[in-house]
Amino acid sequence: MFGEVGVAQQYYSVDQVAELLGLHVKTVRAYVREGRLAATRIGKQYRIHRKDLTEFTGGAPDQEDTENGRPRVEVSTVLQVEEVDRATADRISTLITSATTGVSGGGAPAQSQVVYDPERGRLRVVLVGGLEETTRMLEFVRALVGDDHT
Repeated sequence: MFGEVGVAQQYYSVDQVAELLGLHVKTVRAYVREGRLAATRIGKQYRIHRKDLTEFTGGAPDQEDTENGRPRVEVSTVLQVEEVDRATADRISTLITSATTGVSGGGAPAQSQVVYDPERGRLRVVLVGGLEETTRMLEFVRALVGDDHT
């Protein structure tokens, strides 16, 4: 992902980082100014080292999964379930939290955040992890809420 034709660059411009991450150039510059993304100022321009970009994104983008030789894939998704009662929300929360604890698809452990709004009967689940783990979590939620919510 970070490199050209199989050759990894060591430094990236703000424009390159914005394109790689699907962000606006102003957003990347703001991250640099706020200190969220380390960069070196060269003249009037910033250069972001590959190591700092990798650290910022939370992983090694072009690191291969040594078991199967394929690039690591990470998924982030937000799932919202409407008209869900507290008992079902608690079951989903317990299931997701326990299923993501320590689960790893060759990278960082899967992560989740579950928020229930009792006034609206709305459950929001944020999942970040490997493709297979995220798919499995979504299948668990579908089984718990039934076909009327899918």
